[in-house]
Formats: sequence, C-alpha cells, structure tokens
Amino acid sequence: MTETGTTGTGSTDTGTPRARLARRYLEVNGEHPMTEADDAYVDRHFAPLEPLCARHGRDPDEVRGHMLAGRLPLPGYLRSDGTEMVAPDLLELVDEAGGLAKLPDWFRGHWADREEGAEEYESYLSGQNVCLHRLHPVTMRRKAELVRAITEALGRAATAGPSDRLPDLPDLPDLHAMVDELDAMEPPFTAYDRLRFGGPVSRDTCIDAVRRDHPLG
Repeated sequence: MTETGTTGTGSTDTGTPRARLARRYLEVNGEHPMTEADDAYVDRHFAPLEPLCARHGRDPDEVRGHMLAGRLPLPGYLRSDGTEMVAPDLLELVDEAGGLAKLPDWFRGHWADREEGAEEYESYLSGQNVCLHRLHPVTMRRKAELVRAITEALGRAATAGPSDRLPDLPDLPDLHAMVDELDAMEPPFTAYDRLRFGGPVSRDTCIDAVRRDHPLG
C-alpha cells in the first residue's frame, strides 16, 4: 500500500528509456525538487539502478523497459542528478517469484482477497512503496495490518470520554508493541515524501503521534 498518490499515465513513447522513465516518474509523483538532504537519505536506504543491474547481470535499459511496461515497479526516487533509485532487493524479488512472468500471480497470491492482492500489486508497480526496509508482499501485508490496527485504536481513543482509559483498545503496552513493530519495518522517510504524498506519512501518524499522545508510563 502506498502512502498516498496515484500511478497515472502519459506520453512516454519518445526519447531514451532513461528519459522516458524520468517522465513517467514525474507524472506519477509530481515535480518536487530533491534537496541535498533528500539525496543523502535515498543514498542510505535505496540503490542506484545501474549498479544494481550490473551486480545481477541485467541490462539497465531492458529493466527500464519493464518498468515502463508495468512489469516492474517504477523507481522509488529520482535523485537531484536524475539517478534512478530503487529498492535494493528489487531484482531479488523477481528471482524469488520464479521470474518476471510469474511475478504478478506470485505477488497477488500472498493475499486471500484477490481484489486486495490486485490493488497491492498495482501499488507495488507505482514505485511509491518506499515505506518499508524490505519491499516484499509479506511485509506489505503486515504493514497494512499494523496501520489498520493502530489507526482503529487511535479512533477509539479519540472518542473516549474523559474518565475512560482507552476503552476497548489493546492496553498501552500492546498498542506500543504494534508501534514498535511498525517502527522496525519502516525507514525514517524524508521531506520529499511528505511533499509528493501531500501530507503526513504513516510514520508521522502511526508511530510518532502514538508515542507523543499515548506515552507509556
């Protein structure tokens, strides 16, 4: 599940594969210049596409073509110098699925609800799933479960009366255990993310806000 945003489509049929991919990326994410701090963040948490392809013996333009055709996710970020930054395990996931042709069914099969699986696969292809250290169907599903549970708990807390202590919620240690698990799964995010997603991200609402507003002890 992406933080927010849509995939979008547009004219990407002219120019080099790299230029076409950059245009598609901007159509999906909007034009929000990356700062020096944003670049440093993505260097820590993501991998440049071309060296990653070299390590796996893949042709970068062929991989870009798969991205443009909706067979692989778009880059998670474009650095300020135009470098495409992707999940470090991007190509490992293809291998785990048994190859590119098997990736869609393998990926969607991690959800019992076929419609939900299809939605999560489209979210994966958008490249906007930058919210996990390990981008994998199992972690995507678990993150969604945690966000739902924490959000529901916060909603119940918001309607609690002044004499109530988080009625019908997990007790605070259990709530914080979910927050801690989510914290371990998610990177810190960067200012660019809050611009392209148009506001707070899950770390803001489901981790930092819980620790601030419902502290333990």
